[in-house]
Amino acid sequence: MTVKRINMALQGGGAHGAFTWGVLDRFLDEDEIEIAAISGTSAGALNGAAFKAGWLKGGRDGARENLDWLWSRMGALQETPISRWLTEMSPATAAVSAALESSVAYGMADTVSRLTSPYALGPFYSNPLSAIVEAFDYDTVCALEGPRLFVGATNVRSGKIRVFTGDQISTGAILASACLPTLFQAVEIEDPETGQIEAYWDGGYSGNPALFPLFAPDLPSDILIVNINPILRDALPRSPQQIQNRINEISFNASLLRELRAIAFVKRLLDQRALSPGSMKDVLVHMVADDPLMNDLSVATKILPNPLLLARLKAAGRAAADGFLAAHKDDINQRGTVDLAHMLG
Repeated sequence: MTVKRINMALQGGGAHGAFTWGVLDRFLDEDEIEIAAISGTSAGALNGAAFKAGWLKGGRDGARENLDWLWSRMGALQETPISRWLTEMSPATAAVSAALESSVAYGMADTVSRLTSPYALGPFYSNPLSAIVEAFDYDTVCALEGPRLFVGATNVRSGKIRVFTGDQISTGAILASACLPTLFQAVEIEDPETGQIEAYWDGGYSGNPALFPLFAPDLPSDILIVNINPILRDALPRSPQQIQNRINEISFNASLLRELRAIAFVKRLLDQRALSPGSMKDVLVHMVADDPLMNDLSVATKILPNPLLLARLKAAGRAAADGFLAAHKDDINQRGTVDLAHMLG
């Protein structure tokens, strides 16, 4: 059996990262596909860490079990006939999203985040993700074996991305990657080169996710991006919530689009023989997404994990990955499947 090796680039997007859970779950069914490296931001970093730790402990079954454990801690229900029935019989996704947007819990959280700073909580402050992230087995997350893992965070002082890998990955690094500054206090980590303590915010501002670590010569040319922030949204945002949501999506896609433009530029130069073959990596780009579903969701559904939506997101991720594999499995290690000129035009 010929094994196809591929890199995964996992976007951040709060609870919408359950879509990526479904994508990874479906890829674990494919014995002839090996995930060589993962670059993740925010929820993508959590998914990547859970996948790698589980993989090293128990192979494909271990990775699946560890991802299930992660999302159960996030609020997902164990999959049973009753939970599946509830998912199928519950209101449409857009209606659930609208209900969450108008809920008292989201209204209070949104108001507080706009009027106060997380630093105003003083000694009462705690990061709700800490208990989950601290439970990762960092001997496996940081191991040299298994898929290479890259975690992106944004340096508050410089605005530049910092990519943590190997033994640099820690509870702090993953929390930094998922640190929305209106909700969480910046995560402070020592820079090993300067000894200076640096503060970090969510990696999505500078790399969502960072693609450049996956350009390493010893990694495969294929990068599959799991996109959970819709690039295209046809409807004009009109309400304050819709406007804020679209600003969030645009800002969290900007760095990805910049890197894709750079990849497209290099590919044109290689096609025109303006660069010597082998002088730059010819990256083969793939993407799994479900923009219609994500267009039905909002900032509220990112911040407030809902068991019903987590189940639907996982199922949608599996379905989207299944569609990709049906159409493009033979293209892996042969050609890219994203029309970059059309996407970026």
